[in-house]
Amino acid sequence: RHESLRTVFAEDADGTAHQVVLDAGADARVTESGLRTSTVTADELDDVLRAAIRTPFDLTRDLPLRVWLFELADDEHVLLAVVHHIAGDAWSMGPLARDLATAYAARVSGETPAWQPLPVQYADYSLWQRELLGSEEDAGSEVSRQLAYWRQALAGLPEELVLPFDRPRPATASYEGDRVTFTLPEGLHERLTTVAREHR
Repeated sequence: RHESLRTVFAEDADGTAHQVVLDAGADARVTESGLRTSTVTADELDDVLRAAIRTPFDLTRDLPLRVWLFELADDEHVLLAVVHHIAGDAWSMGPLARDLATAYAARVSGETPAWQPLPVQYADYSLWQRELLGSEEDAGSEVSRQLAYWRQALAGLPEELVLPFDRPRPATASYEGDRVTFTLPEGLHERLTTVAREHR
């Protein structure tokens, strides 16, 4: 139904990347991707969720959506959907959640979800945006105006932000990230705010 969730990003022989929207009914990567299921205990749940979330995508062959159903008991399950950022962002989660709820309600009733084709796909939006922004080669286009603004606004900024760290920056960036939630004491917050102002 959503083309972006059945798109892979292949490379030509010369290394040029391009997107390939897979056929929903014919490509095995779509028809066989399905729901991964496993039985876990409550004690194992955090670890299996963490492992599932951290499983990398190979965007040249993997669909950018993975779904797991973890069974804790006959009447207790956890559904995990992981969407690669190339195919969805926070705004995409609303429509995806609505589709999941629709599919769930249909299956609970013993029916197959009755999907209607979407009136607009992301590719349609991209074409509209290109028409609106125009070409970089056209000096009077909206995209040229916006690029000129940002080139001027960002001119002279360093390529690497130099901040004081508690350890040396690695020679090669891993691009791995994580989220850590904690509360800062008021005094530390004030000192960090001062450092941030000094290193704009």
